[in-house]
Amino acid sequence: MSDAKHTDPAPAPDHAAADSGHDLIVSHSIPLTTRSGFEFHVRPVEPADKEALADFFRHVSRDDLRFRFLSPIPEVRDSLLEDLIDVDHDHKEDYIALDIDDKTIIASAMIGANEDKSEAEVAIVVRSDYKNRGMSWTFLEYVIDEARRNGIQKLQSIESRSHHAAITLEKEMGFSAKSYPGDPSLMLLEFDLTKPRPAT
Repeated sequence: MSDAKHTDPAPAPDHAAADSGHDLIVSHSIPLTTRSGFEFHVRPVEPADKEALADFFRHVSRDDLRFRFLSPIPEVRDSLLEDLIDVDHDHKEDYIALDIDDKTIIASAMIGANEDKSEAEVAIVVRSDYKNRGMSWTFLEYVIDEARRNGIQKLQSIESRSHHAAITLEKEMGFSAKSYPGDPSLMLLEFDLTKPRPAT
């Protein structure tokens, strides 16, 4: 899933973003459990997470880095890490998933919305040694719910056509799929957040 476009950042809220009505918990994590029983915690990123994020991306495969950023990059450089932690908790958010035992970052999910929140791009990547545990489904499901609560109307994911696992998962979750305009190597997947959440 590709990187997300965003607006200029604003100061992070304390606990709840009262002005926007978005109840993002910044300092505490939310426990989630996959269908297979794997447990992990999720919370919005904080500036202090920069080094842990750098370590996380060192444990992401080259193919998954390419799928995440839609470019063959050998490593995630400092400028990109700065962009990932430069969030406003409203139009732009980066959620991190944590191992419940040692608090290692094991996945990252970025959302970047346009000004009126009619659309937002989402991008998720999972650490290589934590794949095949059902994390992507549960993590994306959480991100979808948070985007809906934040007033975003449509989520978009840009995928390489060769990223079959992500395309299949997103379609199973209710995303529609079509060719990305102007680039036949990419797919555009969209999720309408104005419709009620389907039963799972």
